[in-house]
Amino acid sequence: MGHEEPPLETRVIPIDPEAPDAGVLAEAGAIIRAGGLVAFPTETVYGLGANALDDASVRRIFAAKERALDDPLIVHLATAADLGRVAADVPALARELAATFWPGPLTLVLRKRPEVPASATAGLDTVAVRVPAHPVALGLIAAAGVPVAAPSANRFTRTSATTAAHVLEDLGGRIEMVLDGGPAAFGVESSVVDVTGEPPRLLRPGALTLEALERVAGPLALGPGKERPASPGMMERHYAPRARLVYIREGGVETLRARVADAVALGLRTGVIGTDLDAAAVAGIEGVHVAMLGVEGDHASFAAGLFAGMRKLDADGVELVVVRRPGTSGLARAVDDRLRRAAAEVVE
Repeated sequence: MGHEEPPLETRVIPIDPEAPDAGVLAEAGAIIRAGGLVAFPTETVYGLGANALDDASVRRIFAAKERALDDPLIVHLATAADLGRVAADVPALARELAATFWPGPLTLVLRKRPEVPASATAGLDTVAVRVPAHPVALGLIAAAGVPVAAPSANRFTRTSATTAAHVLEDLGGRIEMVLDGGPAAFGVESSVVDVTGEPPRLLRPGALTLEALERVAGPLALGPGKERPASPGMMERHYAPRARLVYIREGGVETLRARVADAVALGLRTGVIGTDLDAAAVAGIEGVHVAMLGVEGDHASFAAGLFAGMRKLDADGVELVVVRRPGTSGLARAVDDRLRRAAAEVVE
């Protein structure tokens, strides 16, 4: 019989998101330096942090998340001045994007330095890097004194964690500490741009909009463009709730109402994630669970509440979730990407 490690005591430490306690950050930084795992808030989602320059520490991330080893991690830095610790041959465009958007929800794919272990980059010769815009994240990385590899703090392919409670739900007993700085602001992950080739390429739409990026970088190619993903979040099945998710990518509230009515008629516990228009559309159907994410057209509220809405409906025991595409530009582009990957069925 194989030997199983006993569960860890996962300590949850409340921390002020605006003025984090230096003593708490020092303790968390020491855990990372010693090879441990600390979950922490960023402006996008909660991250699961380990020493990015230590292979054994990085591998603990994969074990805790049950993450596929061919899915690269993002390395987080306390300041753009530390870029040379993990990246080589940084092009001028990367420096311009970093100067414009860091700290912030932008990840750059660059040539890696040999000090970055292959486990952090899935064996690729590139590394994904960002400087987060959150006082707790920046303080933790600075206190650790090392670059911090940090994917989202959830079980692999599951819904990303946007609160400390979400982290505990997935990773309690598997990691040493969670810094609870309240809910993440954006609710979707960083945008990822590969600047190692021409033209630069948006690998993953995220909290930084394509429109904002192109004002600095010019036209970006879209999508992976490679056989192997150079960025996390590129797998076709990702960000998924336990419930079966039907994503109405083309079609209005009438289509959503019809799908919900059909599911209820079949006896399925059914939920809706959407705006005030979606909630109104299903108001007359008995027993529907609704996670309302703001008014129609408020893409920021939709993005911020998306993953929490998925988790709420899972907790309610919903079997089928129906979601309508919130829009086609700005933050809605990132929401569309996450929903396509989470969906069991896409209505085009």
